[in-house]
Amino acid sequence: MRKLIGICLIAISVVLLGSLMSLHAQEEKPASEDNNAKAEPRADSGQQSAPPAEKPMHPYRADFVISELEDGKRINARHYSMLLNVGGWNQIKIGTRVPVSTGQNMFQYMDIGTGIKCRLIESGSDLAIDVQTDFSSLSAPEEQHSPQPVTRQVSINGNTLVTSGKPVVIGIVDESTSKRQFQLEATVTKLK
Repeated sequence: MRKLIGICLIAISVVLLGSLMSLHAQEEKPASEDNNAKAEPRADSGQQSAPPAEKPMHPYRADFVISELEDGKRINARHYSMLLNVGGWNQIKIGTRVPVSTGQNMFQYMDIGTGIKCRLIESGSDLAIDVQTDFSSLSAPEEQHSPQPVTRQVSINGNTLVTSGKPVVIGIVDESTSKRQFQLEATVTKLK
C-alpha cells in the first residue's frame, strides 16, 4: 500500500512539474522575438518602421553653492562641483570623523562635514536634478553644555527642473537657534 501511494505521489508530482514548466515556457518570450515582431513592417500598410534611435549621452557639470545668510546678507559660501551623466547617483563627501565617547574607553565616530548626492533625470527635452544634501558642523564652544560634541545639522533634499547654465535654488532653511538661513543653489551646465 505504501509503495502504491509513493508511486501515485511521484506521478502527480511529475505531471504538475511538467505542466508548470510548459506554462513558464509559454509566458517567457525572448526579447529578440518581440523586437523582430515589432520591426517587421505590416504587409497592408506599405510602410517600413525604422528601429528606434539610441539617445546620445551628454556630460554635465553640476555646481553647488551652500550659502549661510544672516539678516539677508551672505556671510559664508561653500562651493562644490561634480561631473555627471544622466542616470545614476553621484556623490561628494568631505568632512571629519569625530570620536564620541560611548563608555569607558569606548568610542563611536560621528561624521561632520558636507555630503551631496545627486542625479540628473531626462524626460523628453526636460532635464531635472534630484539632490540630497546633509551638512553638519560642531557648535561653538559657548553653545556646548556637555563634554560630548554638540553638532548643527542641516538637510536639504529636492527635485526640480533645471535649465543649462542657469542657477536654481533647491531650498532655503532657517536655523532654529539664530537669525541664520542656509540656502542650497545648483547650476547644471551641459558640456561639449
